[in-house]
Amino acid sequence: MQLKGDAKLLRIFIGDSDKIGAVSLYEKIVLEARNFGLAGATVIKGVMGFGSNSRIHTAKLLRLSEDLPLIIEIVDEIEKIEKFKAVLEKLFDHAGCGGLITIEKAEIIKYTPSKK
Repeated sequence: MQLKGDAKLLRIFIGDSDKIGAVSLYEKIVLEARNFGLAGATVIKGVMGFGSNSRIHTAKLLRLSEDLPLIIEIVDEIEKIEKFKAVLEKLFDHAGCGGLITIEKAEIIKYTPSKK
């Protein structure tokens, strides 16, 4: 797949404990993105954060949170990201969880597969 130039960065903020059935929501989002043919997805675990409920989630030594913040980032062509938003809406509805989804402009400088 060749990508270059104008694109969109889809950023999804959820909690580590958000699930659809027994499957983590972040895992479901990444697998759906792959099935949808998006260029790639990365899950980043935060060490501290809060959301719309203003409840602090932290990974401090003496107070381990079971719901650390997660960010899923996906970059692809504008049209593909726009179409994937409907998939995200369904996943959030099934999970019954809160979260935040943002879209930003991005410019792809280089996107190449591994040579291994």
